Amino acid sequence: MRVLVTGGLGRIGRAAVAAFVDAGHEVTATDVVQASGSTVPGAWLRWADLADAGDAFALVRGHDVVVHAAAIPNPSSHPPHTLFHNNLMAAFNVIEASVHCGVTRLVNISSESVLGWAFAEREVRPEYLPVDEEHPLRPQDPYALAKSFAEQLCTAAVRRSALRVISLRPGWVLWPDTYPAALGPFLRDPSLPLTTLSYVDGRDLADAIVLAAGSDLPGHVVCYAVAPDLPARDDLVAEARRRFGDEIVVRPVDRPDASGTSSAEIRRLLGFTARHSWRDQLGP
Repeated sequence: MRVLVTGGLGRIGRAAVAAFVDAGHEVTATDVVQASGSTVPGAWLRWADLADAGDAFALVRGHDVVVHAAAIPNPSSHPPHTLFHNNLMAAFNVIEASVHCGVTRLVNISSESVLGWAFAEREVRPEYLPVDEEHPLRPQDPYALAKSFAEQLCTAAVRRSALRVISLRPGWVLWPDTYPAALGPFLRDPSLPLTTLSYVDGRDLADAIVLAAGSDLPGHVVCYAVAPDLPARDDLVAEARRRFGDEIVVRPVDRPDASGTSSAEIRRLLGFTARHSWRDQLGP
């Protein structure tokens, strides 16, 4: 396949490019940051501002599959209006270009933040755990809102075209070099409540992206992309009680240390199996 990966210099983008190259596909990576000497091994690298419709259409044309991973990833790094405009317009332009240029599959990298609690200014409590694709979305920050609106744009696109879309909602994306700083404090202090109840290794997320790109699922499908286990803890019920109190509903799980977000749907639809765990990096 001829694959375009947006956000190609980001960690998710680079990992996705490497996975596609390893699978034998022809890959173009694009990013807005024109860093001197930047390369993406095995792929063509092109610079573009996807918030500009002309740039988006020029890039998307000629590709079979588009993976949209480009975004300002942190709502605290830019003014809210800057982040929202960039992320939403980039998604809108990429989706529009995919529709009009005959792309067969769009893999939209969404986020678990659409649930509302990743960057919440006011507490948002889950109605039940593990969360699944049926759980209500309650975004409140500009990052989560842009991701939520992008999913709606994907739904609208498949209603009016032959485009097929899979939106992946990763949990906290971790890498071999980020596990110690991210999870070390929770391992050193077992009384410290987790700030998130799910994660995914970036290498596994890249595998999920390749699976999504090759899928023949129709319409717009949404899946949480998470590891099956809870980060830095071994008891979901205990952690849920610690963070949310006794009233939280914890549904039956197949392992005591199950993730706070279910991976059943992505396993069922894409055959996805996470190969990496935080324990591989930080011990049992």
